[in-house]
Amino acid sequence: MVSLPIRDPKVDALLTPTNSALVIIDYQPVQVKSVTSMDQDHLVRNIVRVARTAVAYQLPMVVSTVNVTTGRNAPTIEPLQKAIGDVEQIDRTSINAWEDGDFVKAVKATGRTKLIMTALWTEACLTFPALDAMREGYEVYPIVDAVGGTSVEAHEAALDRITQAGGHQISWVQLICELQRDWNRAATRDDFTSILFEHGEPPA
Repeated sequence: MVSLPIRDPKVDALLTPTNSALVIIDYQPVQVKSVTSMDQDHLVRNIVRVARTAVAYQLPMVVSTVNVTTGRNAPTIEPLQKAIGDVEQIDRTSINAWEDGDFVKAVKATGRTKLIMTALWTEACLTFPALDAMREGYEVYPIVDAVGGTSVEAHEAALDRITQAGGHQISWVQLICELQRDWNRAATRDDFTSILFEHGEPPA
């Protein structure tokens, strides 16, 4: 059994480590605690897995918070902070991150047109920049099991709105499998296995 040659990762229609970037918006204590569309602990585990995946595959990351500098909100939650390391975080006051000049500049600086997007909440801080990014020609991939809303209905309606505008819903397991693609890619194989089967358990 022989795998076909690896496709050009820059022009591949699927997500690759060289054609995509990860966007993480507002994983802060107040936002996490107000999510009711899924179990909050499960949400945190999944966004940490997403961040670890980005680090393993060396994806450029754009990380943003809201109202930390003003003192109205706390910084990024500790488990996620630990996973992303010293990635610069862009603080802003706008609900829509795409209305912050530093944020948009950071996204454009990645040079990637496929944006893997995560944010809290789905109905606001994910939807608004996702719609704006697509209007500017980006492909957007919201990770449905690493984002959450204030209700199941709000979360699902927001994802529907993004999809109707051209977004591509994915899961965190789909993301890591799409980036790895072949067990023969030895450089990331150990990270792939570790993230997927942490503590010897299958992905939840």
